[in-house]
Amino acid sequence: MARAAAVTDPVARLAPPRAIEHGVFAMLLLVFAEVMLFSGLVSSYLIARGTAIPGSWPPPAQPRLPFESTAINTLALLASGVVLAYAVRVFHRRGAAAAVAPTGIALALGLFFVAFQGVEWARLLAQGLTLTSSKLGAYFYTLVGTHAVHAVAAILGLGWVWLEMRAGRATRSAVGGAFVFWTFVVLVWPVLYLLLYR
Repeated sequence: MARAAAVTDPVARLAPPRAIEHGVFAMLLLVFAEVMLFSGLVSSYLIARGTAIPGSWPPPAQPRLPFESTAINTLALLASGVVLAYAVRVFHRRGAAAAVAPTGIALALGLFFVAFQGVEWARLLAQGLTLTSSKLGAYFYTLVGTHAVHAVAAILGLGWVWLEMRAGRATRSAVGGAFVFWTFVVLVWPVLYLLLYR
């Protein structure tokens, strides 16, 4: 009865639907600021690489970055973004319970990406590539490290959303916000990968 009254209420019918969830809007503002941060870091790297003496970049005495193995890790991160997009769609159409499994898969792929990066860093450090070994080392660890911090933050947020889904308490705002931030992390990485590793 109350529902019928709400539907026939002319004020309720004229009220515009919310265009964007508050959590999503807040996350979009944060991502905009983060895009500026990464733009500044990438611009600095490009200037340093572009003004290097011909034949000195990358520095000959430094280890080469593992392009091929990191390509596998890049595919894992991109796959996590695709799976999370599917999970969000399932969440909106069928509810939290149906989105738990694909969100868990996206989370697992994200954890794999961060763990793989950690192993890669340990190998490169052992081979002599450090923050102070060269400009390449300084830029590599600054850019990839900044991305890693964002990836860990996004994983923590996504993990919280996954737990909320399992408990049946996940909101559209929280799921949307986590999706926006994870998408940002996923899309920034190929840019860094192609700039630094090739």
